[in-house]
Formats: sequence, C-alpha cells, structure tokens
Amino acid sequence: MVDLKALLADLADESEELDALVAGPPPADWGRVTPSPGWSVGHQIAHLAWTDHVALLAATDADAFLALVVTAPDPARLVDAGAEDFLAPSAELLPRWRAGRAALADALSHVPEGGKLPWFGTRMSAASMATARIMETWAHGTDVADALGVTRPGTARLRHVAHLGFRTFGHSFTAHGRPAPTVPVRVELAAPDGDTWTYGPADAADRVTGPALDFCLLVTQRRHRADLALAATGPVADAWLDVAQVFAGPPGPGRPPLAAGKVPA
Repeated sequence: MVDLKALLADLADESEELDALVAGPPPADWGRVTPSPGWSVGHQIAHLAWTDHVALLAATDADAFLALVVTAPDPARLVDAGAEDFLAPSAELLPRWRAGRAALADALSHVPEGGKLPWFGTRMSAASMATARIMETWAHGTDVADALGVTRPGTARLRHVAHLGFRTFGHSFTAHGRPAPTVPVRVELAAPDGDTWTYGPADAADRVTGPALDFCLLVTQRRHRADLALAATGPVADAWLDVAQVFAGPPGPGRPPLAAGKVPA
C-alpha cells in the first residue's frame, strides 16, 4: 500500500529544496532565461504555483476544476497561460507558491481512501497526484538550477520520478503516434545512495541501465540521451530512449544535445 504521508513529506522536501534555491538569489535573477523556451525562472515557479492551484481545485472542488478546463479560451495554451497569469514579482510569487503547495498537501491528506481526483484526460488518486507533483517540482527545479548555474545532486526522492518514468513506458510511444510495445523492458538504475532500483521482469531481453539521475533527466526531457550515461540493450529499449516522456499530453520537443558538455544557460 502506498504511504501517502511519506509521499507528501517527500513533496515538501523537494519543494523546500527548490524554494531555498530561488529565495537566495536577488529578485533580478528571477528574470533569467531557463532552458524551457520563453520561460524565465519566475515562469517556472509561477507554473508550479498555478498547477498546485489547479490540483487543489481538483481535490476540493471538482466542478470548479472542470469549469476551468471547459472554459479555457485556448486549451492548447492552458499551461502557458496559467504560468503567465500567476507570474509576479518574487516578493509576491514566492509566498503564493508556499501557501498554495501547503494547501494542496493538506487537501491531499484528506482525500478519502480510494478517492479519485479529476485531472486532464484522466482521474488520479491522492498518491498519484502527490507523485506527479514531486516529478514536476524536480523537473522544473532542474530548469531553474540550469538557469542559475547550480548543479543539484540526486536524492532518494528521484525514486518517484523513476517510477513514473517506467510506468509511462507505453504512453511514451503512443504520445508519438506509435503503438505501445508488447515486449517487456527491464530497467536497472544506480540510485544516489548506492542502491539499485529495478523495474520490469528480471529476464527481459530488452534492458535500460545507468544512473537513476540520468534516467530521470531523460524521461522528464531535461537532457538529450546523447548527454546521459544510459545504455539500452534491444530494439525496444533503444527506441524508448528516443521517445521517453513522463508527462501527459502531446510529445515535447525535447532538448538538443549539449555543446561540449555544458549545461543550458
């Protein structure tokens, strides 16, 4: 059984790590361009604050959530528009993000066992929502770190991102208009603490191996596979590394290979 309390604790820790990263630099640094086209550091935090707000609606007022989706002027720009709407000076946005994520955590902790929350094109348990928020916070935090020139070491919280990365194996193909493979893939990842995280059948011929951090960077499309120490054995595993995406919706453009090993700026 999934431990929701532990998930929410990890979400809080992931958020606090990013909070410390953006609270320290001067407000001007919130205008720095991140690797996401058109998004500054401020946009990244605004996006997280907006998504927490929408998730809170899903957890507390399903009708309001559905109304937000149905009345969106341009559904294709809903996420970008949300970031733009929530964008504000750091002195205003940072407290808003803090209050919103605290409210969401409280709401998720009170979702009845077995309850499902409406979400974009699906329904999610409180545990799945918390896991998705960990993934998003880490992924967008990576963009912020890149913009600020900060290298963040991997933590045990990456287990949640890796888990989602494996769970979205089939979706990664269908999102790109390709049939989901029926061939199983084994994933073996070297965790930050020296442990090994494994997913899939142990006897699968197709395999992906490498550092857990690199796998998470790949499935969140924060790095091109050419810049990562991931090895693929078998045609299905190899094809997966070209299309992997942990997030829902249409395929993203991905990131180009880094020049001379430099992080994006």
